[in-house]
Amino acid sequence: MPHKEMWEGFFNPAQTLAVMGLDKDVTDAAEFGCGYGTFTIPAAKMIRGAMHAIDIDAEMVAQTKEAAGKAGLKNVNAVLRDFVAEGTGLNNESVDYVMLFNILHIEDPGALLREAWRILRRGGKLGIIHWNYDPATPRGPSMDIRPKPEQCIQWAREAGFSGPVQYDLKPYHYGIVLTKQGAIRRI
Repeated sequence: MPHKEMWEGFFNPAQTLAVMGLDKDVTDAAEFGCGYGTFTIPAAKMIRGAMHAIDIDAEMVAQTKEAAGKAGLKNVNAVLRDFVAEGTGLNNESVDYVMLFNILHIEDPGALLREAWRILRRGGKLGIIHWNYDPATPRGPSMDIRPKPEQCIQWAREAGFSGPVQYDLKPYHYGIVLTKQGAIRRI
């Protein structure tokens, strides 16, 4: 992770979340890899229920908890967990929105997408944000592992999601929102 100030300079989180369809119609949401809470805190302010923030890094979880406390938020559930290896620990069909932001460059993106499918309620939304496939971006994973939007859409479709809508999140990112339709898939 870059320094917090640098990282937060890349986004207008509340505006980005609104573009990505996060609003008061969402009861519960989950973020895989909450980092500093850059998106967790504004998301918690925008939804009606619990905001589950999960990260493998104890310092990131501590900073997210601290930021939630400073903001007076009682609906942030920041958890230290290796969600790649162990899953989120959330119940099947327990959230309305899953945030996979700047994370699908991992070795097995399908595992995260299947976990998102599992915990999303029918009609729930999956939000994907990633760095543009452009070596001129100031940060981001190396180009050999950085996914293109088409790859993210294909992976999400393979996990059972449909109806992708793509957004240009200038200056450095793209966003994709997909929907979980039908009954839970067996994985």
